[in-house]
Amino acid sequence: MVAGIILAAGRSTRMGKSKALLITPDGRTFVARLAETLCEGGVESPVVVGRADDDLLRAEVETIGCGVGFVVNADADQGGQLSSLLAGLRETDRPGVRALMVVPVDAPMVTADTVATLIAAFSSTGAAIVRARHRGWHGHPVIFSRAMFDELRRADPEAGAKAVVRAHQGGIINVDVDDPGVVGDVDTPEDYRKLFGS
Repeated sequence: MVAGIILAAGRSTRMGKSKALLITPDGRTFVARLAETLCEGGVESPVVVGRADDDLLRAEVETIGCGVGFVVNADADQGGQLSSLLAGLRETDRPGVRALMVVPVDAPMVTADTVATLIAAFSSTGAAIVRARHRGWHGHPVIFSRAMFDELRRADPEAGAKAVVRAHQGGIINVDVDDPGVVGDVDTPEDYRKLFGS
């Protein structure tokens, strides 16, 4: 089984409002679209990692269905994105979980086909790390095998999960997908306008 984490504990300071609750063209919030995409793609009961005081996000997650859960990252301000990954890992690491798919909430347009393709690539290769690539650009989601869990736990918070990825370049499977959503992150109002045209 591949577990899944949506990272949504940032303060969205460049955006000026919660990225998780921004609306995609189909009317769903970023977080709802991503959670449903992970479920449709084969991730069982993904979790959304947010802040303890983000009541709006918690309420949105409770409406999604498909077994999606909300996990609090109490260290969001000090620990950065790695602390959110680790909060999600603590919640999802259980017997039967072979790997962890990680995606930030600001990459809302990833497709279920991409998720399924990455899971299939991991299942067939057992690679340490599997990541999506579109037209030569690496993006999200990224799958970390169970063999990487302890390295993620020991990673330098300043360097984050990227340091683990860099240390295992030889063990990475890059999966080419025809999905611009894997590189379409939204950090600012300008990014939102470029992606959605409004």
